[in-house]
Amino acid sequence: MNSVALKKNHKALRAEMCAMGENARKAAAQLRLSAADTKNKALDAAAAAIRLHEKEILSANACDMEAAASRGLSAAMLDRLKLNGKRIEAMARGLEDIATLADPVGREVARWTRPNGLDIARVTTPIGVIGMIYESRPNVTADAGALCVKAGNAVILRGGSESMHSSRVLCAALVAGLEEAGIPPDAVQLVPTTDRAAVGMMLEGLGGTVDMIIPRGGKSLVARVQEEARVPVLAHLEGICHSYVHAEADLTKARAIVVNAKMRRTGICGATETLLIDRDVVRTHLVPILDGLTATGCEIRGDKEVVNAYPAAKLATEDDWHTEYLDSIISVRIVDGVEDAVHHISTYGSQHTECIVTEDDKAAEKFMDELDSAIVMYNASTQFADGGEFGMGAEIGLGTGKLHARGPVGVEQLTTFKYLVRGSGQTRP
Repeated sequence: MNSVALKKNHKALRAEMCAMGENARKAAAQLRLSAADTKNKALDAAAAAIRLHEKEILSANACDMEAAASRGLSAAMLDRLKLNGKRIEAMARGLEDIATLADPVGREVARWTRPNGLDIARVTTPIGVIGMIYESRPNVTADAGALCVKAGNAVILRGGSESMHSSRVLCAALVAGLEEAGIPPDAVQLVPTTDRAAVGMMLEGLGGTVDMIIPRGGKSLVARVQEEARVPVLAHLEGICHSYVHAEADLTKARAIVVNAKMRRTGICGATETLLIDRDVVRTHLVPILDGLTATGCEIRGDKEVVNAYPAAKLATEDDWHTEYLDSIISVRIVDGVEDAVHHISTYGSQHTECIVTEDDKAAEKFMDELDSAIVMYNASTQFADGGEFGMGAEIGLGTGKLHARGPVGVEQLTTFKYLVRGSGQTRP
């Protein structure tokens, strides 16, 4: 295609994307005033539409899976992309769960009266228009759309090319729910092209219509969003999660937690990537736990002490401690107590999710107090780092930054606030 044609296509795409932004802004203005019952009706109707069109969703997903396999996507990425009856039902239930949550809009967070009689209230309100950019996970289409609607936000969804067929059908189900409830259908829109230029346009803000960008995907995608965005971004770059087996850990409990934390689903951001084992229990705990991992197909990469004690392990490099594998690989290091474990996590972690396994409450409290990760767990698999498991119905992402929202981002985190000030004629001297 020559340069003139490219410019013409780019201009047409920009016009289309800006129109989506304007339509989303108009829809958001109406949605923010919608009653809780209206939004809940839309979500329940969308859940019913997903169930009704299960065969169509599976057919579309089969097309996505075939194309992804031909492109050589990893097993973890294929697992993220794959839909089946169980996962479709989970999406539908997720929408219904979100509908049962308390409405996060219009909630009075605080209220006080000044000496001059001014009555001041801080009240939650929708953010406005959310731009959601994600890869290879069609369930994000349903989760993000539903959470944004519940929080009174319009959303523009830009799914990855790998999941385009699946996302189109799921978005159509969401729109059907909106229409049944009388909510503008432009409240949930899916970017209709896989052209990467559309992402750049969203990052620019679509002429000031986008209020926040939320990326959900691999490190390269999130890094690009954080580098290029001209609007606020809510994101986490990596999920380098740790499980620490303390000297007072129960072996049976530790083995079950570690194997689940690593191998239940290796491709999710809450999967444990590094295992730390206290030196005091190396003789009793190391081999049984690593045997449990290898029995499920996990590759072990350990420091010199681990390799000496477990010859099947490969020697880890410095890069391994920095790596989010998203695969059946785990790095293992021997540490000297809680302080050493905290030091390792603070040095190599991404402030996502960490777990200590122990029967010593004081050690657990020290671990939980000293780490500044978004989620810190005690005797529980890191795979619970999920909005649905937190009772949020679903999540739109997981924030590891320090501002606005940390951890699973649910409906409450998709609101901001405003101040309502009531007077009786006061003037400022």
